[in-house]
Amino acid sequence: MKNKDLHNIKSTGFKAPDDYFSSFDEKVFSKLDSESTLNTIKKTGFKVPEEYFESLQAETLLKHAERKETKVIPLFSKRNLIYISGVAAAILLLFNLSVFDKNPSFDNLETNVVENYLMEEYFSTNDDIAALFTEDEIEQHVSIDHDFSESNIEEYLLNNADIESLLLD
Repeated sequence: MKNKDLHNIKSTGFKAPDDYFSSFDEKVFSKLDSESTLNTIKKTGFKVPEEYFESLQAETLLKHAERKETKVIPLFSKRNLIYISGVAAAILLLFNLSVFDKNPSFDNLETNVVENYLMEEYFSTNDDIAALFTEDEIEQHVSIDHDFSESNIEEYLLNNADIESLLLD
């Protein structure tokens, strides 16, 4: 058969006798009423040994008392933790010894890296900046010229200081 033939089939192929479904309920109930075989059964078919329920509780308690405790093996035992920490330490040592064997120095440090570091870092005091240099470098490159003339001090105080706060202090 082809797929085209399946669309042309008009009957299902199943047949039931005439008036089967209309009289089905009546036939079943009449048969149940006429046959009283269920009423004639005296025994259920299940048998329990004598004094079974009286001795059941005692037997259950005996079996429970005889039960041995099962051995519980913890997932993270001390032995496993030692193995795992040993492996982690070995991996850490491997990376520390082999990958980073180049010693950083100022000779192989790029100028851009230092400039970016100085620009991005927040320095709160001059002490933070001075910590980046040695005393010899500071003495060589930094020369401080102070011009403490009376006119400069007077001009600074007039422009930057609040006279009331100076008088109160």
